[in-house]
Amino acid sequence: MESQELKKELSATLDARRELGAEYEAALVDSFVEKVDTQVRRRLAEERLTAARGTHPGAADSPEGNFGERFGFAIITLVLAIPLSAIGAAHAQLSGLVVAWLGILGVNYVHAAKFRRRHGSERGTDALD
Repeated sequence: MESQELKKELSATLDARRELGAEYEAALVDSFVEKVDTQVRRRLAEERLTAARGTHPGAADSPEGNFGERFGFAIITLVLAIPLSAIGAAHAQLSGLVVAWLGILGVNYVHAAKFRRRHGSERGTDALD
């Protein structure tokens, strides 16, 4: 039951209360609360099921579905690469710069491997092999 359906249910409950009078108010409220409770329980069950599967609600199953996560991670590491490069080069010249970029590449490799492993297992293959 969607929120629009709940709004319609509430409107119908209020209309029924006006027609039937105050003596049926408690029964009408109980009926509406029961419908809301059912919807909440259904949503919680869906969230538990998706959590047990290890997926996020609304996440796409294809690797292209996590483009935003991968793109955001790449942008953040490139932005952080600027000060890390400057610090590494200032303190240890070329060797500091190389160490900084090896660290950046390592972090990106681990993130990509985690992504490949997660999506490779969903397809039944290990993408790292």
